[in-house]
Amino acid sequence: MAGLKRKEHPQTGGTARGNAKKVKTESRKKVRPITPPSDPEAQTDSDPIIESDTTKHSGDDDGVSWPSDDEEAIGPVIKIGMKDVDNGVELSEYSKSLGKVAAPGNGSSGSHNPTASKEAHAKQKAVAQERKAAKPNADSIARAKKLWERLRIQSKVPLEERKQLIAELFDIITGRVKDFVLKHDSGRVIQTALKYGNLDQRKMIARELKGEYRGLAESRYAKFMIGKLLVHGDDEIRDLVIPEFYGHVRRMIKHPEAAWILDDVYRGAATPKQKAILLREWYGAEFAIFRSEKDYKPQGNLKILLTENPEKRAPIMRSLFELINQLVQKKTIAFSMLHDAMLQYYLNVVPGSEEAMEFVELLKGDEEGDLLKNLAFTKSGSRIVSLALAYSNAKDRKLLLKTYKNTIETLAFDAHGHQVLLAAYDVIDDTVLTAKSIFNEFPTKEMKKDEAEQHADLFTYVTNLNGRIPILYLFVSKPSSILPAEDIALLKEIHSIRSTTSKKDPDVRRKELAKALSPILLSYIANNAEALVQNSFGCQFVSEVLLSADGDKTEALQAIANLTEGNGAIPDYLQAPAASRMLKALALGGRFNPKTKAIDLADPPLKFNDMLYNKLGSQIVPWMTGANAFVIVGLLESVDFSHKTELKALIRKHRKELQKSVEETEGLVKDAKAKDEKSIEAGKKGIRLLLKMVQH
Repeated sequence: MAGLKRKEHPQTGGTARGNAKKVKTESRKKVRPITPPSDPEAQTDSDPIIESDTTKHSGDDDGVSWPSDDEEAIGPVIKIGMKDVDNGVELSEYSKSLGKVAAPGNGSSGSHNPTASKEAHAKQKAVAQERKAAKPNADSIARAKKLWERLRIQSKVPLEERKQLIAELFDIITGRVKDFVLKHDSGRVIQTALKYGNLDQRKMIARELKGEYRGLAESRYAKFMIGKLLVHGDDEIRDLVIPEFYGHVRRMIKHPEAAWILDDVYRGAATPKQKAILLREWYGAEFAIFRSEKDYKPQGNLKILLTENPEKRAPIMRSLFELINQLVQKKTIAFSMLHDAMLQYYLNVVPGSEEAMEFVELLKGDEEGDLLKNLAFTKSGSRIVSLALAYSNAKDRKLLLKTYKNTIETLAFDAHGHQVLLAAYDVIDDTVLTAKSIFNEFPTKEMKKDEAEQHADLFTYVTNLNGRIPILYLFVSKPSSILPAEDIALLKEIHSIRSTTSKKDPDVRRKELAKALSPILLSYIANNAEALVQNSFGCQFVSEVLLSADGDKTEALQAIANLTEGNGAIPDYLQAPAASRMLKALALGGRFNPKTKAIDLADPPLKFNDMLYNKLGSQIVPWMTGANAFVIVGLLESVDFSHKTELKALIRKHRKELQKSVEETEGLVKDAKAKDEKSIEAGKKGIRLLLKMVQH
């Protein structure tokens, strides 16, 4: 207790210690043995606290003092004889049954008595059972829990038996759901009933709980019931639950229990209309009053609300920021609902205004960086961070990017987190800082001493739908080939902002970043060509990097060409459409420019066409007559191919074989599986194109 001082025990107080230091040679005073009291209640394991009627002991002990030596010898002044209200057992009698350590001199020498202890535990258990039995619905809860114990063993209960158990369980809980749901143990019984019950039984539970859902959401245990109802229920159950939260959002989002279930409902169960109603309440108390008309369409977009009611801008923005700030200060920052509200606020402040600067300071104010890290992994949150990077100055950009130290890999593989990395690529002028902050957490030699482990990690990046984006984005000429529509829309927004906030030319920035990443990627391709070509994402990675990377590509190109060498059958992975496209792109030595209708050659030229032709050798005829015919077309279309005349003569020589192959492939297409049909059809078109190219 604050401010409470206990008086020092006479035997351990300052005076006693002072005397002990003096007498090393003096004879010690004989201590009179304390006679154990006859009443077992008077036995204690430590010095008792005696309530005092006076305050003469000390000015700050609040009338509580330690007993004197005489009091210890005589025994406690106050004798307890109260009765326990619940079980009616007198505490003195209960104390006797605990089998305490006997006092010295009674023959036991203070040894532990196992039998007495066991009896005491049995009596304690009996008292606990009596207390449980005295509670309301105790018998029903006990029966329901026995059924639950059987039902929850999912793999061992036959279907028919489970149906019978569920029927018995619903006989018990029907009409008593409210009594069951607020307890931690019986609440699980209701959750199991929801899991295994049919839709009508679930609706029965939902109707019984009508009017109680806000209270359930605020309960430590019952809140899980709402989640189960929404997961296993239908639209009718959803529309019973969610409207009970209307008008209470500002209170619930600040509640330690209700906030989590409210956010789960908002993120995963609510319809767009329901989400708009819930989000509007962040804008002020007046928006907690909602309309129930069927044709009413609530508007959650703050920009539209402010356009319709410009006079309400100040109170709405103030109310919204205050609630956001409260949650951020409480560290409840993982809610999608909070991130949506923050985005609405940030989109409606004027860049460079006091409101905008205050919001950015809120983002930077979290010393641990938890707010920015949580934001990066939601749709609205990643947009907030990306826009903050675009609008900020160089100093703030550095600080924002530094927050994600040791989180880059997680961002790269996340559906929303990778957008933050793309925004950093496109707006930060200091490319050395960007490369150091981001690339050092990719699988590079500086981090991974074991080259095999490094390559395994890189393969995970290259073949992952999201993980490949932060690497390939710097090399692709057409971002839409790897980016989803959501990313393209966000980057378009960022590019319009950076024209006023960044100084470096975008192409220069991208080339500098690509140059920093090129050496490790070229080395990786040279050492893992076969593994990459067997994967469609790997083929795209190889072609994009080799066409755009900076540095010596000879070793990597040679590794790809070596895969085509051999006198046996062409490997299946080389006949796949992705592999054919890769080889054709490398043979052309550049990318097709739709504006000029010509190939923009890589600088310096790859000269892969000559490498490939030399490796094919006598195998070139099977390549011309099979699924890889377009690769040969690429050789003929290549501007800098040295053996074009020789190849044309070879095609004319095998004209009959090519024509026969076209006829055979027409029959194969009919019998082929869907996955093979595309490659066979492509081969047929390629063969026809070869024949056309050598007619003249």
